[in-house]
Amino acid sequence: MQTLAEDGDLIRAAQNGDMASLEILLDRHHDRLRAVCAKVVGRGADADDAAQMALISIVKNLDKFDGRAKFTTWSYRIATNAAIDELRKNKRRQADSIDDDEGHMQIAALGNMSEAVTASMVVNEALEELPEEFRMPVILRDLCGLDYDQISEVLEIAPGTVRSRIARGRGKLADSIGDVTSGGNHMSESDVQGTDDE
Repeated sequence: MQTLAEDGDLIRAAQNGDMASLEILLDRHHDRLRAVCAKVVGRGADADDAAQMALISIVKNLDKFDGRAKFTTWSYRIATNAAIDELRKNKRRQADSIDDDEGHMQIAALGNMSEAVTASMVVNEALEELPEEFRMPVILRDLCGLDYDQISEVLEIAPGTVRSRIARGRGKLADSIGDVTSGGNHMSESDVQGTDDE
């Protein structure tokens, strides 16, 4: 039975031109990177596009990877940046083309959705409105499950800054959701504020 190669071995081989090792490395991490992108952009096709750009960026920059950070942390950072870029492109496209009819249909359909689905949509919309400096730490912590040190490495900011931005981001989310749901849909703070045991 053949044992699985370690990431470090695959990386070194890929850096030396071994395309088979590169393919194994990318295949191994593709699903995780796409999941990170999906947490940011929220839609299937956009997540696929962001993940594809992340993989391309990894290939182009693999020779610069020096092992000081874990490959997972390094690739998380690349995927996060690719997803942010995709989100920016989406916002520009949405600003250029707004489908009013579709918007009215979505609003009308809200009345038939369960409270849980409505709450999820409200949270996602509120997340999109957060400034990036708060949105990304909250997403990486509360949706991707990274700890403070991992988020610090991915975003290249101090752990104390990570904690501060998560706290402020959660506060802004709670305020935003409170404004949206004041007309009838009520959500508890636990819907938008994670519990940190660290």
